[in-house]
Amino acid sequence: MKIATWNINGVKARLETVLAYLREAKPDVIGFQEIKSVSEGFPAEAFEDLGYNVAVHGQKGFNGVAILSLLPLEDVECGLPGDDSDEQARYIEATVTSKTTSVRFASLYLPNGNPIGSPKFDYKLAWMARLERHARKVLKQEMPFVLAGDYNVIPDAVDAKRPDAWTSDALFQPESRAALRRITALGFTDAVRACHPGPGVYTFWDYQAGAWNKDDGIRIDHVLLSPQAADRMTGSGVDRFTRGWEKPSDHAPVWVEIDE
Repeated sequence: MKIATWNINGVKARLETVLAYLREAKPDVIGFQEIKSVSEGFPAEAFEDLGYNVAVHGQKGFNGVAILSLLPLEDVECGLPGDDSDEQARYIEATVTSKTTSVRFASLYLPNGNPIGSPKFDYKLAWMARLERHARKVLKQEMPFVLAGDYNVIPDAVDAKRPDAWTSDALFQPESRAALRRITALGFTDAVRACHPGPGVYTFWDYQAGAWNKDDGIRIDHVLLSPQAADRMTGSGVDRFTRGWEKPSDHAPVWVEIDE
């Protein structure tokens, strides 16, 4: 089972690019972030024509997440539990079932948090605390669980071409990094790092200052695997070639393969 995640930076602006990737990479399951569309406006039919089942948690003009699956989607839940007043569409979770296994899969778009010291940074940390609590509950079910998406956190200095350039950014603050470590420490495996431990592994390149041509990237899109999923992992990687396509997202897809 090939599972992927991708911040597509607007489904309407990037539709043809996304469809081209799905035709080429053929993931069984993929989570999208930052679709920037209400659920009703999401072009589900275009993806259904490729055989995908679609679940969407949208928001007008901002945020928005989705799950596409060639396999049946069951028990879809929209929104991260823990704060009924939170109206931002940043989390969707569902069970993907094949003939031999079931996997709980979540697509998340973690808050950016900038500027530091503002309510936006407080919201980021509170959201991560909610994610930790929810992940702890899901892990107790002891089924394969894949927690994937745009985390907006650079875990370590090796995850940035120029780490010093990010010291004043919410993505690289000690509090953000510690919150991600607490989530990982629940028992998750960082799929990409498990397969590619060295430098130069990035998932995001800014549109400005020729970042892509300079390979001036950061790694902020992550696939975390529960022990039951990690035991079945056969490979993981970043499809960075999409960043060089026409009208690209500034993020690249991240994927993992799990033996059913």
